[in-house]
Amino acid sequence: MSGTTPVAARLPLRLPGWATGLFGAVIVIALWWFGAATVFRDVGSMPGGAIPTPGDVAVQFVTDGWLFYWPHIAVTATEAVTGFLWGTGLALLLAGLVLVVPRVEKVALQIAVITYCVPIVAIGPIAYIVIGAPPGGQPAGTAVFLAALSVFFTTVVGSLVGLKAADAASLDLVTAYGGSRFTQLRKVRLISALPSVLTALQVAAPAAFLGAILGEYLGGVERGLGIAMLVAGSSANVDRVWALAVVAGVVAGIGYALFAVVSRFATPWSSGRAVRR
Repeated sequence: MSGTTPVAARLPLRLPGWATGLFGAVIVIALWWFGAATVFRDVGSMPGGAIPTPGDVAVQFVTDGWLFYWPHIAVTATEAVTGFLWGTGLALLLAGLVLVVPRVEKVALQIAVITYCVPIVAIGPIAYIVIGAPPGGQPAGTAVFLAALSVFFTTVVGSLVGLKAADAASLDLVTAYGGSRFTQLRKVRLISALPSVLTALQVAAPAAFLGAILGEYLGGVERGLGIAMLVAGSSANVDRVWALAVVAGVVAGIGYALFAVVSRFATPWSSGRAVRR
């Protein structure tokens, strides 16, 4: 058997998903640290530059303490989750309506495209005027609205793609047994659409969080990551601005990872994993 190489030895090394993500995070932090300490050291009008090192941000986070960040996270997360539920709920209903009544597809897509094309920074002030400011310390209705708007297009398109990917033979079988379009939707299309829908929700989760933060930037709230970043920026506390931004990114990433885990276990047939015998 000389001169032969085992198959396992010829296969390229494949890292697990968590290891790849950890490696990428280390690379990003290293580049950030290098850039902040060298290239961008004296950039901006702030003392010490506008880009602190990861070490400075970590020190600021420890100095502020978890009790400073948690009330802001709680309010923004509540706004994001509420907007996410409203936006995805309406998007799924609209996608289901298109499958039951195909004639409304063009109108539904036009509505989705309009919500995607309208800039949030343009419609946000209008929403704030209509909705108004919330009671002290409560989630902002404007932030909820912008969070819902941020996820609507992604969920509608992802759901329609998934619902239309159903197996034609299965649909014909339901029709042969006297099933209606609604029966096809219930028995076949929903199952075939699940991977695509979960992927759309995976992308929509951090988008909802970003929409909520942008809604808080419009004012009228006492707590939230958006207003906290605005206050820290106005007081020239650059380290705190970056610490709040990192916290927001981590929370948004948790939402993305949560749906990735749900998708992995809820739709194992779509991941390409081999079935164990």
